[in-house]
Amino acid sequence: MTASTASPTKQIRKEAPVTDPEPPELSPTQTEIAASPADVAADGAPPVRPGMFLLELVPVPVTDIDRAKTFYADQLGFHADVDVRPADGVRVVQLTPPGSACSITLTTGIPWLDMPAGTLRGLHLVVSDIEKARAALTDHGTAVGPVEDSGGVLYARFADPDGNTWALQYMPWRT
Repeated sequence: MTASTASPTKQIRKEAPVTDPEPPELSPTQTEIAASPADVAADGAPPVRPGMFLLELVPVPVTDIDRAKTFYADQLGFHADVDVRPADGVRVVQLTPPGSACSITLTTGIPWLDMPAGTLRGLHLVVSDIEKARAALTDHGTAVGPVEDSGGVLYARFADPDGNTWALQYMPWRT
């Protein structure tokens, strides 16, 4: 059921789209690892305070890092933060969805991050306008399923080239 066909007992508030604020200026892709903490930009991430457990990086298992990086950057609009090769056979690519405090990483050569490609399921990207977000992804070549209403929360699902699944999620009370 979509927002336009919601039952009379469960109305989904549909307001005019909110204009997104100007995105922050993004740094160029980091291609080298900082030699010391002093070389890391001071305007980066906030400090980690006692008691905090910050989720900041989710490994996404893929077969071809270049293909996946292109998909996430060009089709989904993620910012390529890092693309480094710190040792022979090791590569780390970090990409961040627009406005997110959590990034994804695509890696090779790091055994403790090995997972079968395509096994990650159901990562959520929370959006302020699901129809607009879905259209933006489809306009950039991503196959996105129809918008579905799951009891007042709307979802539109898609997968990366390896079959890792994602969902756009719209929660009306968060806009």
